[in-house]
Amino acid sequence: MKAEIIAVGTEILTGQIVNTNAQFLSEKSAELGVDVYFHTAVGDNEERLLSAIDIASKRSDIVLLCGGLGPTEDDLTKQTLAKYLGRQLVFDEQASKRLDEFFATRPQYSRTPNNERQAQIVEGSTPIQNVTGLAVGSLLEVGGVTYIVLPGPPSELKPMVLQNLVPLFVEDNQTLYSRVLRFFGIGESQLVTVLSDLIDNQSDPTLAPYAKTGEVTLRLSTKAKTQEEADIKLDALEAQIMAIKTLEGQELSELHYGYGDDNSLARVAFEMLKEQGKTITAAESLTAGLFQSSLADFSGSSKVFNGGFVTYSIEEKSKMLQIPITDLQEHGVVSSFTAEKMAEQSRLLTDADFGIGLTGVAGPDELEGQPAGTVFIALATRTGVQSIRVVIGGRSRSDVRYIATLYAFNLVRRALLKD
Repeated sequence: MKAEIIAVGTEILTGQIVNTNAQFLSEKSAELGVDVYFHTAVGDNEERLLSAIDIASKRSDIVLLCGGLGPTEDDLTKQTLAKYLGRQLVFDEQASKRLDEFFATRPQYSRTPNNERQAQIVEGSTPIQNVTGLAVGSLLEVGGVTYIVLPGPPSELKPMVLQNLVPLFVEDNQTLYSRVLRFFGIGESQLVTVLSDLIDNQSDPTLAPYAKTGEVTLRLSTKAKTQEEADIKLDALEAQIMAIKTLEGQELSELHYGYGDDNSLARVAFEMLKEQGKTITAAESLTAGLFQSSLADFSGSSKVFNGGFVTYSIEEKSKMLQIPITDLQEHGVVSSFTAEKMAEQSRLLTDADFGIGLTGVAGPDELEGQPAGTVFIALATRTGVQSIRVVIGGRSRSDVRYIATLYAFNLVRRALLKD
């Protein structure tokens, strides 16, 4: 099933707002096994919107229109769709009642005739109620094409989709269940390559990869009547995925670190430290405290993290961490030696179980002959120290710093797994 998204609003074309709705709708469509082939943005102009709807209707099974449902004259999505289909606009009783209740409880707002437009739908449509706003959405099938009309504000669109639209696509009293697998140490292109057979032949469950900054997630989705029934199907697909090998010969299970949309490497490492009763510290150069700040985001961080060091200059590395400056000058600031000494000394000075050292070149210029994006990360424990060198190419300074902390948290995670 092919779909396309038409985002309506001149403010999108002028760059006043970012079209986040398209990303959200594409993600939800993929979970439902619907392929989105086109994204279109069109201004508040009837002629151009008619043209966009006509093109979409000839090449897609589902046309999602978002935006342009408000009360003003330039909100013309429903009116234009009605004109294209040769139908009238009619009032939805429930949406009209919601308008009545809204203005009855808010005397400070004046109700004007154009407010009534928000309660209208194209004749023959199934209304999709708006739980956070006043503009009703709708779903209508004509000539083998399903037209879905949604409000523009994400605070209205997202609840409408999740609570009211998705159930319309799930048949036989089934519910859509999803599971998100998170991977670190593999890019989206390679993940898609090694999973190509599963992706090309998917039916139910479906799987969809998403690239995040420095990591990749896979969303597995299935329709089932119960969570238990869904878990059987999702478990089987997950087992298949985990056994697949990367181009370097690693099983994907080795790169999988957690589940869920809101999870992170930092959270996983933090929870493992807490569960094992371990403490951690860090000495950071290029990341300037980002690793330590990430730890402090979690409740109970003081049980795991008592303090650490931000040592940007070579002088502060020597002074705060008690490393001879001649050694730092000899080996260079951007080196495995310096990262290891930073990790070792930070651990010793705070008597922590783990010490992290982060040093490198955030960019855009090179440093000590090392290209931008070169990072040395060390992990010191009570029994020894190890370090890695990574080159995070083609990224902004902020991305280099963020991804460097991901590598650091992954070192901690893997060390805790061995313990």
